[in-house]
Amino acid sequence: MRIVWVKANKLLPLHSGGDIRSYHIARYLAGQHELVFLSYYDGEPDHEYDKKLHELFPGSVSIATGRPDSSRLARIFDYVAHLASPLPYAVGRFRSPAVERKLGDWFAEREFDVAVCDFLDAAVNFPHQLSIPSVLFQHNVESEIWRRHSSTQPNPFKRRLYAVEFRKMLRYERAAVGRFQHVIAVSEHDRHLMQAWVEGSRITVVPTGVDLDEYRPAATPARRLLVMFVGAMDWEPNIDASEYLCREIWPLVLAEVPEAKLRIVGRNPAERVCRLAAPSVEVTGRVPAVIEELREAAVVVVPIRIGGGTRLKIYEAMAAGKAVVSTTVGAEGLEVNDGRDIILADTRESFARAVCSLLKDENLRQRYERAAVEHTLRFDWRVISQKFEQVLETVSGYSGSPEKVQATIGAG
Repeated sequence: MRIVWVKANKLLPLHSGGDIRSYHIARYLAGQHELVFLSYYDGEPDHEYDKKLHELFPGSVSIATGRPDSSRLARIFDYVAHLASPLPYAVGRFRSPAVERKLGDWFAEREFDVAVCDFLDAAVNFPHQLSIPSVLFQHNVESEIWRRHSSTQPNPFKRRLYAVEFRKMLRYERAAVGRFQHVIAVSEHDRHLMQAWVEGSRITVVPTGVDLDEYRPAATPARRLLVMFVGAMDWEPNIDASEYLCREIWPLVLAEVPEAKLRIVGRNPAERVCRLAAPSVEVTGRVPAVIEELREAAVVVVPIRIGGGTRLKIYEAMAAGKAVVSTTVGAEGLEVNDGRDIILADTRESFARAVCSLLKDENLRQRYERAAVEHTLRFDWRVISQKFEQVLETVSGYSGSPEKVQATIGAG
């Protein structure tokens, strides 16, 4: 197959769960097919990034939009200027005339067998008439994230803004999902949400995977009373989760296990996260290797209350042999088993109780650790990527190489 993969923002370095997911799947596809990776980003050309991307994906195309990277204040003014736009701001700010022209030329010339739109935000640059079979890769149902923002935000002004963005996003996302020939969701939950907009036969679930070579149990024991929360700490769902953890849950844990320590690990911690630092709470910021941090943890927590898609951090922690406590929202869309390989808790009391039990009962913790490792063996990235490949082959009508066709006949 000739595949074009279109992604807004830089792929490298791999910080977010979505980037990690895209990286592993695109890398697998590039090894099996002819794949052109189109990456566009704000600012001036970043030659070092372009070089690294080309090393990963020979023939890749990088487009620097020239639009300056916005400060927080500039982003606020930009948002106000776009209030009258029917496009949700989280999508409209990724519109690029240069990308529109490039994709328009490719689609007009039918340069590829199939196109992958990576995340909803890149869809704004796709031609209205999709003359090349095109797949929308939905890492999240974006409108559901905004709905949860609007329903959980305590500030009345922000709540109104979130409600406006939710309505815009819902209209845009429904139309985009209906426009693409096929949609890949990352969970049955997300598929169910999108079935309200298109026939279920046009949506395929390709679950989240994990790098089993990198995330494996350590030979050395963890720190006995260390609890850890890992994630990008400039992302609102993780900021909210950190505040909820420190203000609502952690005092209850300390009341029962006074020697316990909490470590919040993740890049670019927002000021709201930095303010959570305390004698029993460490905020690390960016770390050289998340896996090395994970290996020190006795318990990994995911106290997320808003968000969508699936959290790679849970499978990574489980593959590394860690006992995990999560909210239901935090583990939403993942194939996990409450009470066997993970503990799900949706009140501050039940969450704290679960953490304390795992900290105090080593046998219980080890049981969850063993079950977690065994469970994640099913989700190696190669297996997940092959499912993604099958969707592209079906959508494009690709029959495969003679060797692959023969193998299929032989398997039948």
